[in-house]
Amino acid sequence: MNIRLQLFELEDLRWFPHVIRQGMLDFLRFMITKLNAYEPILPLLQELLERSRQQEITDLCSGAGGGIASIREQLSRKMGTTVHVTLSDLYPNINAYQYLQENSAGTIKYIAAPVDATAVPESIKGVRTIFSSFHHFPPPLAQAILQDAANKHAAIGIFEGAKKSWLEMLLLWLLFPVVILLVTPFIRPFRLSRLFFTYIIPLIPFGIIWDGTVSLLRIYTPDQLQRMASKVETSDYTWSSGRAGKALGKQVIYLIGYPTGE
Repeated sequence: MNIRLQLFELEDLRWFPHVIRQGMLDFLRFMITKLNAYEPILPLLQELLERSRQQEITDLCSGAGGGIASIREQLSRKMGTTVHVTLSDLYPNINAYQYLQENSAGTIKYIAAPVDATAVPESIKGVRTIFSSFHHFPPPLAQAILQDAANKHAAIGIFEGAKKSWLEMLLLWLLFPVVILLVTPFIRPFRLSRLFFTYIIPLIPFGIIWDGTVSLLRIYTPDQLQRMASKVETSDYTWSSGRAGKALGKQVIYLIGYPTGE
């Protein structure tokens, strides 16, 4: 699938009910964690941290923090040191962040104030990451995110948990409606609203299928990411893009960049 369409996702709409958005993001976090979807990019992220001589990740556009706890734990084991993560978003999901912080012994924290990924404050340090969210940005804003990282000499890793294929689209339509109904009672933190809007008025399943479909159509291919990176105005930055992983559900499109000499 080499096309990219800038369609709309429900969770991007300002008027979209928070309780439905939160339910959708909680499902995404649950599935990413259970599938260990981002395991294939752990070596890339480890290399990015080591090149930057850091053990701190600043996650931008965190949503509900999908999979970040597992990523942090696995990185810490691989690197033999404690990796810390700070979650941030333009619309922070405070309840989800508090849950992750409370269950991480303080190794995951969050920024309660809105953080714009196109203009990250100088005071926010660490290797920048964006998981499952970069496709939300149209090319001008996506370009601005990369330019901001380069301007501030910050290493950045962008990761999308998909191969971007028609098979994934078919599985989303046929399999995910059943999966949503089966796993929803096991998603934590527990919320009665999630059950109501899944089984009584199924707005959460509808939102997941719609946004999942649009996400696949919006994800940038590795070639598109590389072309975007080539337009970043800097003379001392290295970029690489590609696909990692082969197993279904564990294929990741990525773009990583870091200052030369870091």
